[in-house]
Amino acid sequence: MLRDRCNMKNTAASNLPVYSSELMQRWSKQGRFNFHSNKMMYLVIGVLVLGLFVILVNIYELRKLQADHHKISQFEGRKEIGEVSQSKRLVWIHAKRIETGYLRHVTNVFQRIGYEIGSRSSNWEVLWAHDYPFTELNTDIMYLKSHQRVNHFPGTGYITNKVSLATSKIKHIPPAFKVPHDIDRFRRYVKTHPKTLWVQKSNNHRGIKIKAVDELDLSSEGTFVQEYISNPFLINKKKFDIGIYAILTSINPLRVYTMESDVLVRFCAEDYYPFDVTNVKKYVVGDDYTPVWQIPSLQKYHEDMKYSFKESLSAYLRDIGRNDVKLWSDIRSAIQEVYLDKESKLISAGTKYKSTRNFFELVRFDFVLDEDLNIYLMEVNMSPNLSSGHFPPNKLLYEQVVFNTLKLVGVARPVPNDIFHSYHDEIGMQVADHDIQVFIETCDKCDNKCTQKECKQCHKCLSIDEKLSLQNAFLEHINRGNTRRIFPPPMTQHSAIHWDESKDTSYQSLNDKNKLISRWFRGKCLKDIGWCS
Repeated sequence: MLRDRCNMKNTAASNLPVYSSELMQRWSKQGRFNFHSNKMMYLVIGVLVLGLFVILVNIYELRKLQADHHKISQFEGRKEIGEVSQSKRLVWIHAKRIETGYLRHVTNVFQRIGYEIGSRSSNWEVLWAHDYPFTELNTDIMYLKSHQRVNHFPGTGYITNKVSLATSKIKHIPPAFKVPHDIDRFRRYVKTHPKTLWVQKSNNHRGIKIKAVDELDLSSEGTFVQEYISNPFLINKKKFDIGIYAILTSINPLRVYTMESDVLVRFCAEDYYPFDVTNVKKYVVGDDYTPVWQIPSLQKYHEDMKYSFKESLSAYLRDIGRNDVKLWSDIRSAIQEVYLDKESKLISAGTKYKSTRNFFELVRFDFVLDEDLNIYLMEVNMSPNLSSGHFPPNKLLYEQVVFNTLKLVGVARPVPNDIFHSYHDEIGMQVADHDIQVFIETCDKCDNKCTQKECKQCHKCLSIDEKLSLQNAFLEHINRGNTRRIFPPPMTQHSAIHWDESKDTSYQSLNDKNKLISRWFRGKCLKDIGWCS
């Protein structure tokens, strides 16, 4: 049996294939070749992948360099045509007899904020015209570039023209009648007010004198007669007026600011009593007016305590038990009413130009007070006096007024380019899209319902024009300095929370653009109390 097993084992072994040593050696070499060829293939693939990666990186870097070069080329090109220049910003100051120096404070402020004095033929960024420029300089203004600014609005004559303003039937303006157009109405008024005294005025505001009815020249074309406020509020026996500086930055929608930190207070040269109608120095504020620092009751505030003119007047009124808060509130309301009354005429005048965003306007509203502190608007001065030649201490006021105006409208700015010539990142740095978003909770539910009034101020529902308007409003608020907004009307956060649109008759009378921006400011006020006023 053991022999049988051995035979079987030998038989099985003999059935296995038998290979020669030569064949075995050949196969061994082929195996090594396959191993080496696979290794080479992996190496080639790795090199190709690495090469492709390097090519992609190079393409990315090349495109980035091209983009940067394009951006630099655009910037350099704009510098060449004078639209943007970090090193040279020009202001063209247009005025008669400028060599006399009456605009020295204007020039000083522009130079301090980095402007050089240019001319009509230069690539100017700002035109500061002392006189209304839309006739003499109309060819220069008609086709303004988007970054150019002019310190007047077309149509402001409707506000600053004395006849137009006085006969507007606005609440805080004394009754006035055009001559000879309103003669019949004037005579009816005289019958019910027989003891009223009158002044007759024209647009040049010269030769004003108090007159009785029978002394008036009712045939003098282009003049008007206005009721004289015969019971003025006096300080140290002198009548005075209050000049409020107002800045118009937009007309549609309407945005108006006033200089909040100070006002111009001017007293008559002579005491009011004993009253003498032939002595105009008793009741007309002239070039030789008496300044605040010469009024005994105000000296301690202005000279000793270093109060501003406005603070000095307020402190005096509080000390004698009068309500200074109501006085300033009434003045703001009166200015707001004037602009709303003339708004449609301003909009109409602005339609002749490509855009009214190029314009801004600084004016001065002059008020007098009666003995009950009721306010009366006497006139609005286009290009108000900014010369301290007669009164050097006024220098600070005038330069603060100019600087705050230029800062408010973006002419005095911390970046070299205005919003129209900024790159996307530069714009976003100053005012991002989320900065102008309000009522986020409401907008989340609006989807595409932009026709609903509560959704109109949502970002996705804003037109390009509306978005730009809100961006400008945002920047004005950030740059407002010592100015404060009077329209859209300021509010408290409490009133913003409890505002009822249906009961706000003033809001209901606004046009659609003014409603939109009023809602927007309310939304900003709800988020941050600093936006309420």
